[in-house]
Amino acid sequence: MSSLENFLPAYLEEVVGDRFGRYSKYIIQDRAIPDVRDGLKPVQRRILYAMYDSVNTPDKPYRKSAKTVGDVMGNYHPHGDSSIYEGMVRMAQPWKMGHVLVDGHGNWGSQDDDPAAAMRYTEARLSPIAMELLRDIEKRTVLFKDNFDNTTKEPVVLPSRYPNLLVNGVSGISSGFATEIPTHNLREIIDACVALMEKPQIELDEIMSYVKGPDFPTGGIIMGENGIRDAYETGKGKIYIRAKTEIESLRGGKQQIVITEIPYQIVKSRLVTSMENIRLEKKVEGIAEVRDESGRGGLRIVVELKKEADAQGILAYLFKKTDLQVTYNFNMVAIVNKTPKQLGIKAMLEAYIAHQREVVTFRTKYELEKAEDRAHVLEGLVKALNILDEVIAAIKASKNRQDAQNNLQWMFGFTERQADAILTLQLYRLTNLEITSLQKDLDDLQKKINSLRAILESDKKLTNVIKKELLEIREKYGIDRRSEIQGEVEELKVNLEVLVTQEDVLVTLSGEGYIKRTSMLSFTRSGGEREASGVKEGDYIKHILDVNTLENLLIFTQRGQYFLLPVHQVPEFKWKDNGTAIVNVIPLTKEDRIVSVIPIKNFEDDASLVFVTKRGQVKRTELKEYQSKRSGAIAAAKLGAEDTVISVTLSRNMQDVFLISKLGMAIRFKEQEVSSMGRVSGGVRGIQLREDDEVAAALWVEGEEGEVLVISDLGFAKRSLLLDYPTQTRGGKGIQSFEFKEGKRVKPNGSRIAGAYFCREPLQITAVIKEGRTFTFNSEQAPIMDRKSIGKAMSPMDKNDEIVDLLVSKS
Repeated sequence: MSSLENFLPAYLEEVVGDRFGRYSKYIIQDRAIPDVRDGLKPVQRRILYAMYDSVNTPDKPYRKSAKTVGDVMGNYHPHGDSSIYEGMVRMAQPWKMGHVLVDGHGNWGSQDDDPAAAMRYTEARLSPIAMELLRDIEKRTVLFKDNFDNTTKEPVVLPSRYPNLLVNGVSGISSGFATEIPTHNLREIIDACVALMEKPQIELDEIMSYVKGPDFPTGGIIMGENGIRDAYETGKGKIYIRAKTEIESLRGGKQQIVITEIPYQIVKSRLVTSMENIRLEKKVEGIAEVRDESGRGGLRIVVELKKEADAQGILAYLFKKTDLQVTYNFNMVAIVNKTPKQLGIKAMLEAYIAHQREVVTFRTKYELEKAEDRAHVLEGLVKALNILDEVIAAIKASKNRQDAQNNLQWMFGFTERQADAILTLQLYRLTNLEITSLQKDLDDLQKKINSLRAILESDKKLTNVIKKELLEIREKYGIDRRSEIQGEVEELKVNLEVLVTQEDVLVTLSGEGYIKRTSMLSFTRSGGEREASGVKEGDYIKHILDVNTLENLLIFTQRGQYFLLPVHQVPEFKWKDNGTAIVNVIPLTKEDRIVSVIPIKNFEDDASLVFVTKRGQVKRTELKEYQSKRSGAIAAAKLGAEDTVISVTLSRNMQDVFLISKLGMAIRFKEQEVSSMGRVSGGVRGIQLREDDEVAAALWVEGEEGEVLVISDLGFAKRSLLLDYPTQTRGGKGIQSFEFKEGKRVKPNGSRIAGAYFCREPLQITAVIKEGRTFTFNSEQAPIMDRKSIGKAMSPMDKNDEIVDLLVSKS
């Protein structure tokens, strides 16, 4: 059988699963996730050990980084030099590490994300605190394993005489796991360690009385005590980090925002660029200049503001839209017994303390072994000096060194080790002073042996040794907290005034639904005539609104929905331009139609919105119910199956409602008869209508003075006195307000009411006929007649013509 026929079948899923499983195990254990005991990833541990092994220590001169990288790559880490050097660079950057582990000399990068110089240019040595990670490594405190090619040994973990995992933090991504542990204050972490050793059943609240929260090397303000607590309990939690800022006053009434600390892991140059872009794109009005004034004195970014700019408002906007405030998500994952685990702070400290118990136990055993060996030698020397003459005689009688050693052993009972020490004894040690000194050394050594044995026999003494050494490190390397902890997360509210320049503008909406915003400057330059606004052929301007850019428009549709459109979001055009279709600004459906546009300055205003529907329903709802941040359609009123909204108006709750139907029936009742209801209610009956009738117009009237102007679809109009319409109870049939002429020989005056107005002063009314043709008349041209009169034609119209819309302005 040929070799080709020896293949065995294998399933792709099994092969890929097996290979990927092995790869994942390697990535998790040997690359991206730190060990819970020393808080180091393998590459970091190998860099530190290689530097220690080659005596590249704080008391020696700096050494080229390339030599260290070469040592690491050649002896311990069979990967590319760039990954080793990058790990080394991070350990030398004070804005990334709570305490740097590599003392770098040369260009090691910057907070602006500038890269470090190449390894052939930079120099480094271990930092003093890194020596505490490696202290006692030569005393058999940790296990060693063969390196990748079995030519030397490397430590499995470092002794780590302080809790480096929490002090320096770590960030890493592997397959299936990621870790994000922030830096902490050395003093706080050691205090918590000591407290846990003294009281193993300590609660999280007590630990948090020592460890307030993370302490980032870049400082800043940490917000969110709940997030810190969640993280310390479960290993997952969210906090907010905010830059440290101050508002300074300058001469001439100007102010500037000065930033002296920025959030952890934020690139300063990108932050400055993002703030400069906000200034250039004019997303906020009021920023004059953004400068980076950082130097030897520390970090300093200045945002200079224009005169009378809202400094607090602009600062709130910058917090919201830039990395001046960021979220930080804890994900405290570390390797525990070769397995990745998500840990709370107590579990991390317990794992560290267990490691220290092992380290100190192994060190004590090692020192005890050395001390007992030395004591054994000293005992032999002291014994020999006490019988010196016999020892010398025995040595002199011996043939050679080996014979002398054998004679000492069988004649006097010395061990091989003692006999060897006696034979190498120098003659000056025979003086009285030296003999006394040897006895003293033996006594001191015996005390040390007793002390070391006591440590191994007593757990309390072992714990005291760990505590004492931790407190020494706390005293030597401890620094004040750099990040400020703020319990509550401050909600960021950005006022509209900060984002938008306050300006009086005109907003127009045409009959066909074209909208535009025009500055008063453009309006004046175009001639300043309201009638001369640009529209498409056959279209007409239906609404002209004098508003401010800080106001909002409430746009109501006949289907009972509304949109809230901020004025500044209406696209800007010149006065002579047509504008843009409203569907480009709000998501209005094809079947729907706008019935009212109401400008609103303040939703807290004590006012109501009154809705009138085609079937005679009236609804009154408080204005504040319509405040919203949504940009889509929102329900404004509940409607019956065949009903539509014909009018929405703003009311002060003081007037009378006056409804006129298509067939000329009118009713007047007090607005207070309509109780205030919720936003999505259906309202109450305002007028009782015949089956073929519907409401044509809704007016506001008050008092007894004034006239009611009624216009038919054929342009017949008349005025009747308001006195002729007594106040009735809501929901009645009303009284007649217009008489339609019928018959073959009579010229018709219309078949329905097109509109009505309440006149206390002359009104200029424009009637829109089909196909966009118009005629204009003054309300004074309509005669004052009885309620049941037929009106007078305001303009000649063909019998096939009809008024489709009416527009009004004060004359």
